[in-house]
Amino acid sequence: MWYSAGFGHMPEDVAGGASMRLDLRNVRGPSQAVVRAFPASAFGLDDGFTIAAPVELGLAVRKDGDKYSLLGRLVTTVRRECSRCLEPFDVPIAVDIDVRYLPHRVNSGEGEQEISEEDLSIAFYRDDEIDLGGLVREQLQLAAPMKPLCGDGCRGLCPICGANRNLEACGCDTTWRDPRLEPLRALVRTTVDTGPARKV
Repeated sequence: MWYSAGFGHMPEDVAGGASMRLDLRNVRGPSQAVVRAFPASAFGLDDGFTIAAPVELGLAVRKDGDKYSLLGRLVTTVRRECSRCLEPFDVPIAVDIDVRYLPHRVNSGEGEQEISEEDLSIAFYRDDEIDLGGLVREQLQLAAPMKPLCGDGCRGLCPICGANRNLEACGCDTTWRDPRLEPLRALVRTTVDTGPARKV
């Protein structure tokens, strides 16, 4: 199991069949190390990617009254679909985590408020529990690129026949032509076919 020495000694709650719920009532003292490992099968298809390897989560949980800070690292592999050739490919992921949790009762959600950059790292918990599964999904979504590529040199699909141009050369003419000029091209073709008009 992956583990960072920054968390000190291996804690007793290292999970074999780990719960995705972090019971905050078990957090003793101002700081506590938590290490969890979740099988990939615990996560389904999620926003365009699947988790393809065990998820290893190492956290330092810091307590300040009813506020908690989770700092640590998430390591796994996700399987994505290339935005050019549509083929699946695996991406190793290592994400640093720095999230503050406040009790849900302070999240009134009333009126319009300006969101600062600091607010983006704030989440809320209910019933003295933090959903670590939700934390994993959120962090992987934030780390996901807008247009995933299997490689910088991916040639994508042929727009004519749909062939994967990384695997085969289809020979289609993919020269772009401005469709707005098609009426003019049709007129030129007609003139060439019929010849110039004769005067009567």
